[in-house]
Amino acid sequence: MKDLKQFNIQFVGLKEGNHLFEYQIDNTFFEAFNYNEFFNSSIKVDLDFVKKSTLFELTFTIKGTVNLPCDTTNEPFDQPIETSSYLVVNFGQEFNDENEDLLIIPHEVYQFSVAQYIYETIVLSIPTKRIHPKVLDGTMQSEALDKLKELTIKEVKTVENTDPR
Repeated sequence: MKDLKQFNIQFVGLKEGNHLFEYQIDNTFFEAFNYNEFFNSSIKVDLDFVKKSTLFELTFTIKGTVNLPCDTTNEPFDQPIETSSYLVVNFGQEFNDENEDLLIIPHEVYQFSVAQYIYETIVLSIPTKRIHPKVLDGTMQSEALDKLKELTIKEVKTVENTDPR
């Protein structure tokens, strides 16, 4: 993935203990993953990297906003994001990322990338149903909402002689 070199952590030269990495994420980050669901994004990622003698502990703290379309009206709105995730990096014979909380890297590796984990954490923190806040509080005025109100089923007709099977 191009332009993601800043997300590579070279841990060989780091002393044991806590290290803080800060990243500013915008749409160019998501373009590297061919993800184009956001109109705009402004996200700050703080990575607390704890190096121990046999493993690394990573805590991602993510805060910011993404501008995306409402699922009901298709109007763009800013969706706030505030989440965190935890990852343990250990050494083994071969690369293994099958477990979402544990990454195993080969002994001869001197760096690894956190871009994929940041990407997944941000994308998974977006609600599956994205609704504009003005739709929720009833102040939104749009053609889509007017059409939905017009097409709403007002009364359900029941048939008396229905077969109970």
